[in-house]
Order: sequence, then structure tokens, then C-alpha cells
Amino acid sequence: MSGPVLVTGAAGRIGTVLRGGLPERGWAVRCLDVVPIVETRPGEEHVVADVADLAAMVDATEGAAAVVHLAGVAGESTWPAISRANIDGTYCALEAARRAGVPRVVLASSNHATGFTPRPGAGLLREEDAPPRPDTYYGVAKVTMEALGSLYADRYGMDVVCLRIGSQLPEPTNTRHLSTWLSPADTVSLVDAALRAPAPGFAVVWGVSDNTRNWWDLSAARALGYESADDAEVYAEALIEVQGEPDLTDPVHARVGGEYTLRAFDAELIEAQAAGEHEEP
Repeated sequence: MSGPVLVTGAAGRIGTVLRGGLPERGWAVRCLDVVPIVETRPGEEHVVADVADLAAMVDATEGAAAVVHLAGVAGESTWPAISRANIDGTYCALEAARRAGVPRVVLASSNHATGFTPRPGAGLLREEDAPPRPDTYYGVAKVTMEALGSLYADRYGMDVVCLRIGSQLPEPTNTRHLSTWLSPADTVSLVDAALRAPAPGFAVVWGVSDNTRNWWDLSAARALGYESADDAEVYAEALIEVQGEPDLTDPVHARVGGEYTLRAFDAELIEAQAAGEHEEP
């Protein structure tokens, strides 16, 4: 591929990891976010734009080798916020790539697209074992993301790789993460594999490290060339000492989406919280 990789949502947590890691793998990076990136790095290109602005996205995508689409609301929010940033934004990223002739898009999907799926009692969940069962509006947007990716791959012949990311964090902070963690180094490896895999067509793969307690089968990700270097088990003893062994009857551990399946994430409560945040003092 020639040209930079356009990374949307480049100011976010995963975007920041990729800004550091992709150049080490030989990729030039064009950073796009709705806010300016303060701590720029040598060789980066920068674009300040709204991912839901199609004209701006087409301009930003011109000359890119590929798009890594991360931008959007990072967690549950109101339907207007999710639908604009996460659904309209994904459409704009894919449509801009099509119009600009960019052949490959990597989409940051999520385990929350399948959040109400029970975790496996034995064995590992393959992607086909976990059809859409979103746990939130956020999860619905990730299901829509995968559907849009499938459409653009089938109709326009683009390569679209959807990464169902688990818990992307510097390190695990609770016992659920012993199963769902995606380390920073493995984040770079996974995206790099999605960018380099020969003719993947449309692919949906789990995005987690090779954790001893994994719920998810990494065969599809490995078929792209992904090799995980990390395992959350190195944090297990310390986390279990404080939090105890995971209770597999607790929905946080019994369902793929964890706490996102609990009542605290009901839409009416999210709407009420958002309304309270905007009340006049």
C-alpha cells in the first residue's frame, strides 16, 4: 500500500496507541479527530474534522492507503449521540473511502455487539457462535457498523475487517478483564494484521490478547496474521486477591457484555443522566 493510514478518532485511547505503534510497523499515519491533537509526533499528518461530515471525510481520505475507523462515542450514551457519531460516522467513513478509492477499511467493532450472548461454559466462542445480541445503543451501533462493512465489501469489493474489541486497556483492572483484555501491544499487532492480510474481503474477528481465561476463539484473527504477545493471567493473582475469584453466576461474568447488560445501562437511565448533566444550575 502507498499513502498514509487515516486513523479516525486519533485523539482517543486506542488512537493514541496506534499513533505510536503503527509507524514502528512502517505505516505513515494521518490523524483525524474532532478536537486538535496537542502532543503531535514527527511525521504525522493532522486533520480536525467531524467524522459525521461526509464532505470533510472525503477530503481527509483522499490519497490514503487505508482507513482505521475508531471515531465515535466510546461507551453508552443517548440515541441521538450514538446514532450521529457512531452510526452516521461509520457510514461516512466507509462512503468516503469508497469515493476516494481507498480499498481497505478496518472498523473498531466491539464485544458489545453480542453483549447478551452467554459466555461459553466450555470451549471458546467463535464469531459465528455470537450473532448480534447488542446490550446497549452502543452495541446496536457496533452491529450496524458490521452490517455496513458487509454491505460495502459485497457491493463495492472493498476489504473490510471488523475487530470485535474486548477491553482495550493498559492493563486489566478487574477480574472480568482476565478474559477480555486487549493489551496496547496486541492492539497494534491486530490492526497491523488487519491492514496487511491479503484480500480478507469481509471479516469479523475477536480483538483480545491470548489470555489464559479467554472466552473467544482467536482462530479468525490469527488467519489474518495476528500474533498476540500478551496474556492477562500475569495480573490474575493480584486482582483475585482483592476482588475474589469471578462469580460465573454474576451477569458481569456470565454474559459477553458484562456490566453493559445490567440495569445501570438501561436507556431511560442514560437519558435521565444526560438530561441532568444539561440542567441549568
